[in-house]
Amino acid sequence: MKKITVFFVCLFMTGVSVFGFQNTEIDYDAIYKIKDEGLNNSQVMDIAWNLTDRIGPRLTGSEGLKRAYDWTSAEMKEWGLSNVKVEAWGEFGPGWGVKKSYLAMTAPYYQALIGIPKAWTPGTDGEIEAEVVYVNIQNESDLAKYKGKLAGKVVMLPTTASAETTFEADARRLTDEQLDGMMSARVSNANRQFSARRVSDFRRRAQLRNAAYQLFKDEGVKMVLATNRGGQGTFFTSNGARRDPNALPEMEISPEHYNRLVRLAVKGEPIRIEADTKTVFQREDLKGYNVLGEIPGSDPKLKDEVVMLGAHLDSWFAGTGATDNAAGSAVMMEVMRILKESKIPLKRTVRVALWSGEEQGLYGSRNYVQNTFMKNGKPNSAHEKFSAYYNMDNGTGAVRGIYLQSNEAVRPIFQEWFKAFEDMGASTVTIRNTGGTDHQAFDGIGLPGFQFIQDPIDYGTRTHHSNMDVFERLQAADLRKNAVIIATMVMQTANMDEKMPRKPKVFESLNRSR
Repeated sequence: MKKITVFFVCLFMTGVSVFGFQNTEIDYDAIYKIKDEGLNNSQVMDIAWNLTDRIGPRLTGSEGLKRAYDWTSAEMKEWGLSNVKVEAWGEFGPGWGVKKSYLAMTAPYYQALIGIPKAWTPGTDGEIEAEVVYVNIQNESDLAKYKGKLAGKVVMLPTTASAETTFEADARRLTDEQLDGMMSARVSNANRQFSARRVSDFRRRAQLRNAAYQLFKDEGVKMVLATNRGGQGTFFTSNGARRDPNALPEMEISPEHYNRLVRLAVKGEPIRIEADTKTVFQREDLKGYNVLGEIPGSDPKLKDEVVMLGAHLDSWFAGTGATDNAAGSAVMMEVMRILKESKIPLKRTVRVALWSGEEQGLYGSRNYVQNTFMKNGKPNSAHEKFSAYYNMDNGTGAVRGIYLQSNEAVRPIFQEWFKAFEDMGASTVTIRNTGGTDHQAFDGIGLPGFQFIQDPIDYGTRTHHSNMDVFERLQAADLRKNAVIIATMVMQTANMDEKMPRKPKVFESLNRSR
């Protein structure tokens, strides 16, 4: 009983909106202005076009991302945002890019192959022509039979990737039943535990792969071919050996083409390929950067408090990073444009951040929150003056609601605010956590950080980190609607009587005492 009493006392002392202390009244006059500007004068697709078709892929540290820094910061200044800057967050290391990519099978017949160099691997230093060897290893003892036989060869390893015909549509929207299930959830899914066996299998495969790559280096292999997942002409890229100065040239190719080579090799057909790839490493500037801009608060007492919104600007490189995450960056920029253009008074300062290094480990956002809101491992005054952070990084699909990130105290607030968008299909508020993107940086230091529930469309099946992540995959109506919804959430948060409620720290002591 004492634990329960402490819990409710803590909620009472924090002024949590569960008991109605927060003013959650909807400002419909402001929403009308936001909808008018966001739906009738939208620039979100033009912003997305600039980030994708015109600027291109934006791998962290690349020339493309630097062009994106320049353009987004210039655009924010043009809109009249304040304190616009491209701010270094720390050292990232060398950037990387592709200048040339050609791969084809020449025997037993000619066939161009769909693929691209793996990130942070070197090029071939001119055209190569070589025999393909399928290195069929199931354990480290199998490596011995290939010693002395791989010099000058192109090698392939076993894979479980397939490209079977599917009978379901790639793209989908969330059903009412799925949304109802999310809304009624009471247990967070953030701490799912992998079985000991699964962890052991993963480690064993990683060790085997590392041992095989060391053999390839020792033997003098010319190139490694790899595949991940995909199908129907789509292939998905992955992180290369970013910190390996002796990495081999490596290409990731579509599963259909990879598996054809494997089948030919298993049947004893001699295979040859030719390749010519050129990659570049950017070593002049090893720092990572974020792009920031603000609309200053208008209330003398609250203008020093901050509401933030953001998305990651970096992308992968086989496509143009449209759904991951030009979509989120374009929407968040559009939110700032809408708020500035509609001239709605904002009591608190609203700050947008376009992050880099998200794809390599949330580097931009995690370093930013440590540099801005922490000092010597403890919260500083800026931490105290922070209200909430909103993130968009689940593709191009329509916003259908929001994840509470286990912060039960904000449920009544969001439920009230989303009433304005029930006609847009956005009203789901779930206690569930979601991970894998920049709101976690804020949540990790005790600040309210939220990610929106979005329709998946074909994010997981076709576009996420793939060669098909291009402008055509963007849903214009969804992005316009998302900008309106998020602009409203940001406006409401900026004009609340109090800051957004935080997770009671008592939860930590309760968990430890069990």
